[in-house]
Amino acid sequence: MPEQGAIAVDKAGRGSVGEVFLAFLRLGLSAFGGPVAHIGYFRTEFVERRRWLDDATYADMVALCQFLPGPASSQVGLALGARRAGPLGAIAAWTGFTLPSAILMILAAWGVVSFGTDDPTASLAIHGLKLVAVAVVAQAVMQMASRLAADAPHATILVAAATLALTLPGLQGQLGAIALGAAAGLLVGRLGNRPPSGTGSTPLAINVPMPLALAFLAILAALLIAPFVVTVPEGLRVADAAFRAGALVFGGGHVVLPLLEADTVQTGLVARDTFLAGYGLAQAVPGPLFTFAAFLGTAAPMPGGVAGGLLALVAVFLPSALILFGALPFWDRLRTWGPARSALDGINAAVVGLLVAVLYDPVATAAIFGPRDVAAALVAYLLLEVWKVAPWIVVVGFGAAGAALGWSGWV
Repeated sequence: MPEQGAIAVDKAGRGSVGEVFLAFLRLGLSAFGGPVAHIGYFRTEFVERRRWLDDATYADMVALCQFLPGPASSQVGLALGARRAGPLGAIAAWTGFTLPSAILMILAAWGVVSFGTDDPTASLAIHGLKLVAVAVVAQAVMQMASRLAADAPHATILVAAATLALTLPGLQGQLGAIALGAAAGLLVGRLGNRPPSGTGSTPLAINVPMPLALAFLAILAALLIAPFVVTVPEGLRVADAAFRAGALVFGGGHVVLPLLEADTVQTGLVARDTFLAGYGLAQAVPGPLFTFAAFLGTAAPMPGGVAGGLLALVAVFLPSALILFGALPFWDRLRTWGPARSALDGINAAVVGLLVAVLYDPVATAAIFGPRDVAAALVAYLLLEVWKVAPWIVVVGFGAAGAALGWSGWV
């Protein structure tokens, strides 16, 4: 019997915390390509090579994490770590996978804050990064739309969500689009008589007692409600924005962009150019895209620095952990409940619409100033989407090209 009040794992599959940390640290140093690629790396490493679990169990784990809000690949990592070595294993998996990119993003933010963007070399290097951001977000929109809004009803939800976000800027538009997507998804599912779907009854061997799961969900709800009840201290505003973004993200890591932008750039916490430069740099580092929050926390005026970066980093990932372990006792029912999956389909289409809105403003409006910028963004898109060049190579190349132009004085 598992101990009451603690997350229990299948003892036949137990390993050490150190083993989990080193395995995920290796992936944190080498896993480029975004959440879909990360899930593939995890399968190769933990199903095929290390044999920590079988394919059916892994598929069920991935289905759960894709169903829930939050960064899917990081949630899969948390579940793998918890299954292998209990609660400390979950922490070790997250730390190993997240630490390399978090360090790089904190260092990058320190560089931007220290050296500024007024120097022509730095300014044009950042402009190159912003042009890559246009291509990256456009690629995410195209890929996600083909997968999540391929039919007429969900394409309509996409356009409606984009329209709402463009006409009602800020967090209200973001939340309204997500609510619209959920309601429309339920309607589409009801009209289409969408059958329930699931992945079978494979046990995950992670037993979270119901009282503990409810406590996790209660903590999540309290932290989400708190800013509406009490004034958020100035030093916690970026962390608060990161926490709410981490709790509301569906559909992949790129969707964190509009949510964070609404609460940092539009509120004046972070300059728009700094925000977009950091987002461009986030494409060049391995590991989860959510470490972009560490960049924002470091670049923000309060508390700023390493402390601000680490605070924002923990804040953006904390909701996904609370949601994951809070949802585990309910998963068997959730995965076969048709209305829940229909609502999720609508939310997924709506978040693509949010990305369309943010592709226009602030991404394109801050980077495209003429025909040459359009051409450069098209080249970046071609390299990423058609030639399948690694994102970090495109980011480094465009940043270096911009710096070279600034240094030479030829613009």
